[in-house]
Amino acid sequence: MDEIDRKILLAVQADGAAGLAEIAKVAGLSVSATAERQKRLEERGLIRGWHAALDPALVGVPLLAFLRLDMRPGKEDSAFRRLVRKQQAVLECHQLTGEWSYLLKLRVPDISALDELITEEIRPLPGLERLSVEIALASVKESGLLPIPPVPEEDE
Repeated sequence: MDEIDRKILLAVQADGAAGLAEIAKVAGLSVSATAERQKRLEERGLIRGWHAALDPALVGVPLLAFLRLDMRPGKEDSAFRRLVRKQQAVLECHQLTGEWSYLLKLRVPDISALDELITEEIRPLPGLERLSVEIALASVKESGLLPIPPVPEEDE
């Protein structure tokens, strides 16, 4: 990845709907050269997909909750991972170091939906040792933008 690729990645990450002409201007390339570079970035997996940023409240899932789970190590993890992958309310799932096994980020319509998900889907999981639930009162910053570091300059 060079500095031009970095500029393209920053531009499409900030505005995935930006046209090739806008991105080309940022990158300092022609539209066709920018399109080719963007295609290569996709093929290499640096661009994994194109998504719109939706307002959670307006689409009906205003409640943001975080679950910390402690799981017994072993085969029980596979049932948990299957549930997480199929459950649309789970936006993120991270395996952790420390006293908890996993951290989940959830979006649901309300407390009742959160309670139902926990009671019906999560608590019955084999291997679940303990669970902690925290509800976000406000989101000070919520971003999916990655901090792409500058490309190191090469010594001549």
